[in-house]
Amino acid sequence: MSKPLPFFLLLAALLVASRMCHVSILWEGDTLPLATAEQMAAGKVVYRDVWYDKPPLVPALHVLWGARPGWPLRLGNALYALLACWIAFGFARDLWSEREGIWAAGLLGFFLVFDLPASVIPVASDLMMLAPHLAAMWMAWKRRPFWSGVWAGVAFWVSPKGLFVAAACALWDPAGVALMAAGFAAVSAAMAGWLWSAGALGAYWEEVWKWGRLYAASPFVESPLRNGIVRTLNWMGFHAAIVIAAGRFLWREGIRRYQERRAAWLGWIGWLCLALIGLSTGLRFFPRYYFLLLPVVVMMAARGFTLLGRKREFVALLLLIPATRFGPSYLAALRNPEWRDIGMDRDSRAAAALVREMAKTGDTLFVWGYRPEIFSYTRLPAGTMYLDSQPLTGVPADRHLTQSEPVETEAAARRRVVLTHTHPTFVVDGLGLLNPRLAITNYPDLREWLGQYREVGRTGETIVYRRAE
Repeated sequence: MSKPLPFFLLLAALLVASRMCHVSILWEGDTLPLATAEQMAAGKVVYRDVWYDKPPLVPALHVLWGARPGWPLRLGNALYALLACWIAFGFARDLWSEREGIWAAGLLGFFLVFDLPASVIPVASDLMMLAPHLAAMWMAWKRRPFWSGVWAGVAFWVSPKGLFVAAACALWDPAGVALMAAGFAAVSAAMAGWLWSAGALGAYWEEVWKWGRLYAASPFVESPLRNGIVRTLNWMGFHAAIVIAAGRFLWREGIRRYQERRAAWLGWIGWLCLALIGLSTGLRFFPRYYFLLLPVVVMMAARGFTLLGRKREFVALLLLIPATRFGPSYLAALRNPEWRDIGMDRDSRAAAALVREMAKTGDTLFVWGYRPEIFSYTRLPAGTMYLDSQPLTGVPADRHLTQSEPVETEAAARRRVVLTHTHPTFVVDGLGLLNPRLAITNYPDLREWLGQYREVGRTGETIVYRRAE
């Protein structure tokens, strides 16, 4: 446990191997950032030329990885996960010792492998926030408030939930709040200045914040609080090893030694509570949202495991729960082309193959539904600014396979008017066969425009149209 280099080489091998099992698959978290990155790499400006409803650093990172599916994407995913583990190591080592650092990195790496593939394989916004989240808290503990604010600012430009990271940093170092604010403002000013200079600042506000507010205000399950309780208990069950170890830490460092460690104990409790509040925002409780909770639990568990003594091995056996549940998914990704979990990705590949057979140089594409991976598989440029149909129907993708009630109507109608002034070569409807009420043919204001197109092929879940010549 005292030699971190061999440990990190082993951890790197595990992370790379796990990602390479998914080299021929695109998960939902990959799709829109990757498609947006492709357009950015081609010279388009996010928000101004490409509708994107998340902060800009996620597609920007995908540009660095080549903005293409395949092994460079998965290698980048693995290296980013390794970076987060290294930060966890450094933070825990400085807090306690190298032993706790190894535990922190190992536990974080373990749960970045043995969890739902759709959550842990892509570096989408929630997972991407892990590294700046941990870095910001590390700097807050070291009483380097400006850099804590910088990393909290980076987290914010990855996900709006970075605001909860900033709040946790302020709780850990209240005397440094002014310098934290300066660091946060420096990053935000740089990002806002870039968007303003590109003519994209207003569009950023519209797409990320206005649309995001509508999305967050409209949970789609009947009992969101009950759903949240159930999913949180499920998360605690799969993460029982670190939950128990974190509990041991809180008991030993807090309850039993409250008077001498009161401020530190309250800091940990505050970080934990802010993470829980942040993941509850919008009342959706998707598995990927729990990446906001994972850093604080892993850090507490790293210390907790060293405090468990001889009971450590028994608690560590609970790691077999996620290992046995999610380990077989890597074999399925490698060996089972009919794996149920990748059914939509498989259909998107088939639809893309149909388009590629007919495509010529200079052709463009529009995809109706939430199927941005079709852009990646066809390698065709977007023929409109919309890479999916959420802003055109007003129905968020988290429900549009089963529901059709929009969260906005007037703005969506105006965007459909904008769509009718574009002329993509191919229109791919990846939603209508799954939810006929949201089929592109069901919108009267698009019928004249769609009349220029003829159906040229189908897959099990997709209809391909081509503009009549």
